Amino acid sequence: MRASPPAKFFHLTPIFVFLLLAPLPVHAQGGPPFLTNDPGTPGNGNWEINIGVMPVLRHDLNQYQLPQLDINFGLGDRIQLTAEVPYILQTSPTLPNSTGWSNALTGVKWRFFQNENSGWQISTFPQFQSQGPSASVKNGLAQGASRFFLPVEITKSFSKIDLNFEAGYFFAWNSHPERILGFAAGHQITPRFELVGEVYNDYVMGALPHDTTFDVGGRYRLSNAFILLFMAGRSFSSNTSGQPNFLGYLGLQILLKDYGKRLQNEPPK
Repeated sequence: MRASPPAKFFHLTPIFVFLLLAPLPVHAQGGPPFLTNDPGTPGNGNWEINIGVMPVLRHDLNQYQLPQLDINFGLGDRIQLTAEVPYILQTSPTLPNSTGWSNALTGVKWRFFQNENSGWQISTFPQFQSQGPSASVKNGLAQGASRFFLPVEITKSFSKIDLNFEAGYFFAWNSHPERILGFAAGHQITPRFELVGEVYNDYVMGALPHDTTFDVGGRYRLSNAFILLFMAGRSFSSNTSGQPNFLGYLGLQILLKDYGKRLQNEPPK
């Protein structure tokens, strides 16, 4: 349930107070189309499938996830199984275009604390990133080493706004360790439309990237089973720093119930 940047540009620091609007109900704000994840899970026996396109445009190199596939399954009310993999198109003014599958991520999210009265939720979401295909590693589309990612997600709900924070660390084999920090604030503008602002920092120890980005996006509920996802943003620094000139996401979330037997808005058979 996370929208991930292309493998070479993995993740993006928080300081952001955002969107204090009219007192309408608020819902989960992390996960696709955003980089910061939240403690939410699909529910027992339910599927959440996110199919998206995500560009990350830089001064001298652009990557497009076409598509990014993110598949989640609820095992009980507080556990989520996840598999994610992007197919990447890379373009550059000085290099030939290249395409290929990037690193795959598999993981298990566990929301181990939830208090509906106080609005606090806390989860952890350990994930394993497998080594990328050799051709993709050669072309800079994937990393050539496996990594283990251990984050913690915290959400606090208020009457007007939801705040979400994530901090995580990549434990790497034969590559550089990396840490991420993310902060998102969301507000339900209408029953169908949720607006979210996000700040995200990705720091690789001893190498690039060192990215700090901000973005704004949202979710528009087309029906109970189909949700339009969108996001756009950029880095805080100038493009000469190598940070993103633009990053975005456009996709569709598909919600299935009863172990995939029916759409969430389809009447029981």
